[in-house]
Amino acid sequence: MDNQRPRNKFWFVFFALFFFWYLLLYGFDRSSLPGLSSVSRHQPQDPIQSKPSISIPKEEDDAIVTKRRARKPCTGRYIYVHDLPTRFNQDYIKQCKVLDKWHDMCPYFANNGLGESLGNPQRLFQHSGWYVTNQFSLDVIFHNRMKQYECLTTDSSKAAAVYVPFYPGFDVSRFLWDPYSTSVKDADIVDLFKLLRAKPEWDVMGGKDHFMVAGRITWDLRRVDDKDSVWGNKLMVMPESQNMTMMTIESSPWDKNDFAIPYPTYFHPSSDGQVHEWQGRMRRQKRSYLFSFAGAPRPNMEGSIRGEIMAQCAASRRKCGMVDCRDDKHTCFNPANVMRMFQSSVFCLQPPGDSFTRRSTFDSIVAGCIPVFFSPGSAYVQYLWHLPKDYGSYSVLIPEAEVKGKKVSIESVLSRIPASKVAAMRENVIKLIPNVIYADPRSRLEKLDDAFDLAIRGVVERVESLRREVKEGRNSSFEFDSEFSWKYYTFGTTGPHEWDNYFKRYG
Repeated sequence: MDNQRPRNKFWFVFFALFFFWYLLLYGFDRSSLPGLSSVSRHQPQDPIQSKPSISIPKEEDDAIVTKRRARKPCTGRYIYVHDLPTRFNQDYIKQCKVLDKWHDMCPYFANNGLGESLGNPQRLFQHSGWYVTNQFSLDVIFHNRMKQYECLTTDSSKAAAVYVPFYPGFDVSRFLWDPYSTSVKDADIVDLFKLLRAKPEWDVMGGKDHFMVAGRITWDLRRVDDKDSVWGNKLMVMPESQNMTMMTIESSPWDKNDFAIPYPTYFHPSSDGQVHEWQGRMRRQKRSYLFSFAGAPRPNMEGSIRGEIMAQCAASRRKCGMVDCRDDKHTCFNPANVMRMFQSSVFCLQPPGDSFTRRSTFDSIVAGCIPVFFSPGSAYVQYLWHLPKDYGSYSVLIPEAEVKGKKVSIESVLSRIPASKVAAMRENVIKLIPNVIYADPRSRLEKLDDAFDLAIRGVVERVESLRREVKEGRNSSFEFDSEFSWKYYTFGTTGPHEWDNYFKRYG
C-alpha cells in the first residue's frame, strides 16, 4: 500500500503535465500571439500561381515581399522595370519561326524560354531541371527570372537600377542572314531609345542607371558602318547605350559599356537540393578521358587553331574524346552527346570559334570538367562577375600561338599537372556550377546565388559607383582608353601586361 501511493502521485503529475502540454499546443489560437499574427495572415504563396507572369509587387507590399522571400534586405537592391510595348519583347516570340533562318525557334520558348524538357536520357541527367535550351535564349530567360526577383519596385526613386526588358538578341536575329537595309535592322532600337528618352526615369542619370540584356555576342549588335551589307545592327554604339550597362553573352574587350554574363546551359534547377545533388554526382563521376573536344574546325578562318586541336585529339587516341560537329546529323545539337563526353573527361578544350567565347565552356563546368582555354579572351576578361580572378584555380591556359605553331602537345601539358592539383581544380569547377546556371524562372533557389543573381549584383554595384561619380562630378571612363577596357576592368590598370598580344587589333 505504501508503494501504491507514490505511484498514484506519479501518474497524476504525468497526466496533468500532458493535459497542460496539449492545451498549449492545440488549445490556443496561435494567430493571436505576438509575432505570429503576420505569419498566419501572410502565408507565402506559390509565386507562379499567385501572380501573373508580368506582375510586379506593389509598393505597399514591398516590406512583406522582403520578409517573405528575400535572403537579405532589399535596401540598395531594388530594381525598377520599364513597362514597354510588347513589340519590344513578347512580339518577337510570336515570330519564333523567323528568328533563325536555319532552325525553328518555337520549341525553345517552351517552359518560360528554357525549351522542352530534356528528361533523363541514358541516365545522364536528373529527372527534372534539364531542358533543351538554345544558347541564344537569354533575353527571355533573364526577363522571366526578373519577374520573380525579390526586390522589384514600382517606385523608380527607390531603385538601385532600372531594367529595360527589350529582347535585342531576338530583334537582330531576324536580319542576320538575309539582305536588309540598315533602316530596317535599326528600326526597333531607334524607336526604343526614343521612348526611353521621353520617360522621367531616363532623366535622373541620363540612362547610367539603366541596364539591358542581350542573348547574342556583342559583335552582332556593334555595327559601325551604315552599309546595308554590313553584319548586325548598331545597338551597342548608339549614344544612349553608351551610358547604359549592356550585358551580353560575349563582350568586347575594347569597349567600355558591355559586360559578359554566362550563356544559358541545359541545367535550370528549381531548388538548392537539385544543385547539391548534381554537384555530388559530378564529384563521384568516373572520367575515362584525359581531355575532350566538341566542335568543328574553322578552315576558312585565318588563325583558327581548331584543326590542329582536332588533329592532336585524334592522335591521342584513347586519351582524348571528340564530338565532331562537321556532319549534317546535328550531333552537337543533341545535349546528351555533348554532356556525356564532358562528364567522361577530366579536361575540356575550349578554343575560340567564330568569336572568343563558347557556350561549351559553361556546359563543361556544369559537367565538372576543367576548361582549357587558348586565349584569355574566352573567359578571363569576359565573365568578371561570375568566374574567379584566380583563373589558374579552375582552368588551364595554353597559348594559342604555341598550338598554331605546333610547338606544344596538349596531351603532354595536361598529363604533367599533378593529380592533387587536378583534384583541387575539379572541386573548384564543381563549386562554380551555381554561378553559371540560370535557375528555373518558375521557382526560386533559397541560399544559392545563380548567374542571374550575380549579374544583378554586378549591375547594382556598377550603378552605385556611377552614382557616386555623378555626385563627385567625375567620370572614370575618361581615365582610360576604351582600347584597354579589358585590362582596366580585369586588373584595374592599363599598364603593359603579358596578355597584350592576345588583344592587339591593329598593326
